[in-house]
Amino acid sequence: MKQIPLAIGPAPTFTFENFLPGANSAALAHLQALRSAGPGAPPVFLWGGGGSGKTHVLRALAEDWQAAGAQVAWYDADTHLPWDLPSQPSLLLLDDCDRFDAGQQHAAFALFVEAATHGLAVVASGHAPPVDLELREDLRTRLGWGPTFALQPLSEAETRAALRIEADRRGILLADEVIDYLLNRFARDLKNLMRLLDRLDQFALAAKRAVTVPLLRQMLADEGLVG
Repeated sequence: MKQIPLAIGPAPTFTFENFLPGANSAALAHLQALRSAGPGAPPVFLWGGGGSGKTHVLRALAEDWQAAGAQVAWYDADTHLPWDLPSQPSLLLLDDCDRFDAGQQHAAFALFVEAATHGLAVVASGHAPPVDLELREDLRTRLGWGPTFALQPLSEAETRAALRIEADRRGILLADEVIDYLLNRFARDLKNLMRLLDRLDQFALAAKRAVTVPLLRQMLADEGLVG
């Protein structure tokens, strides 16, 4: 009988400290200065492919503002309608705007109008620049009004470093051969690699074994994936 591990491992954290900037230093610097920019700052849009770090950066930004006592409103395609701002918001975050359906696009535009009225900072993200997104015109115009940054994926060396940082945080000894196996057999999409690492951590806890390539193969086989 397979053991089911208790959820005793550390929960994923999304901070600027554990986000490797790579070629994205200018975008991070702009976002980290946003809180001191004051009301009326133009909206910021981040775009990039899957695994480029858009959601991590938005969550890190939310963490940063909340730590300073600010209220943050977060909406993405998985947030059910209606969308209402909290009582005293300071920051509005819209993640993966390209996935918004018609109702969510209407709600997002209404939030933009309300944010402008109250002088809120707005940061949004999508898989492409606003001009290339299939969204209603008024929302697309609002998203593209301010600075737009293309987030660049990490290099192989940076991806390795990111995996090691997360493994160290979890208390996992991650050998080079395990990282090699992950990078050689899976897309170098950091979001999915982190999910794999999370599943591997839980699998190792259940099996009471160290994280090794044979253990990784066993997990993949159990999941019906090629090992």
